[in-house]
Amino acid sequence: MLASDIPAVMRIQAECYPPSMLESEDVFRARLALTPATCWIWSRAPDSADAYLFSYPSSKDLVTPLGAQFKLAATPDCLYLHDLAVAPAARGKRAANVLVAAALAHARSAGLNWSALVSVQQSQSFWGTLGYQATDGLPSQARENLASYQVSADQPDAVYMLQQLG
Repeated sequence: MLASDIPAVMRIQAECYPPSMLESEDVFRARLALTPATCWIWSRAPDSADAYLFSYPSSKDLVTPLGAQFKLAATPDCLYLHDLAVAPAARGKRAANVLVAAALAHARSAGLNWSALVSVQQSQSFWGTLGYQATDGLPSQARENLASYQVSADQPDAVYMLQQLG
């Protein structure tokens, strides 16, 4: 991903998430600047992004709150997939699978033993097909951060998921 892709990222985000889950352009730019090697785009044509993935080296059982800056772990053991979105026009083209495969290959080559994410918008079954499993027992701060992804209190949807890469 390049800084010039951020306008397309903002468009894709707006097409994929409800207003309560939208993150700012400044946050996206800061994340890309912090860890460009773990941020990807997918496109059907040159000069046009149709999907994106923001991830970063982290520690297992840590959750970044929605809208917060990434904090890189001093000794990471996990690649945290923070945000994956595919524009509606590009769905069914396996963009998400390609992006996640690239991220997991990067994690394995970096010697990370885990990959984690927060599943939202009833996406647990998709992540399950890629080897992620819902997990409980998060530390209290991670549980609080997980709650920042809830769209509404009456419809809990955010689920912490984990995959062992070893």
